[in-house]
Amino acid sequence: MTANADPGPASGSGRVGASGPTASLWLHLLKLSSVASAAGLVVCAGAGWLLAGPEAILSSAAGGLLVMLFFGISLLAGHVVGRNNPSGAIGVFVAMYFIKVVGFAAVLFAVGQPAWLESTWFVAGAVSAVILWQAAEMYGFSKARLQIYNDPHSKDSPDA
Repeated sequence: MTANADPGPASGSGRVGASGPTASLWLHLLKLSSVASAAGLVVCAGAGWLLAGPEAILSSAAGGLLVMLFFGISLLAGHVVGRNNPSGAIGVFVAMYFIKVVGFAAVLFAVGQPAWLESTWFVAGAVSAVILWQAAEMYGFSKARLQIYNDPHSKDSPDA
């Protein structure tokens, strides 16, 4: 039997070793959340098509894609900043949130509501995307391997 810190094989039939921190956490969360939201949008668009016609497909897709874009910008910014300054990522999230809220509000007010948009299905697509995105993010964060403590030094290391 091996210790948890030993990268050798653990007891049992499978090869399991110690795992390190999650590489590129923000991009992994972006991929996971995008896939979950896109799957929900397909279901929402299908329900809209059956119940209200083709305009519901476009409306639910527009609402969901807007949400995905809104959340995706933050994760991309976290990835860019987090590579060099992991503790600075939270500050970037706050700044990006403010910029996104103001920017998206300005765009939505400037564009207005297109004639083809069905507001019920737009909201349905947006809400389904938000719920699935957040659920996937929570799942991804729960599975992330974040190193909190420094690795112990062995007697053979030059730092010891």
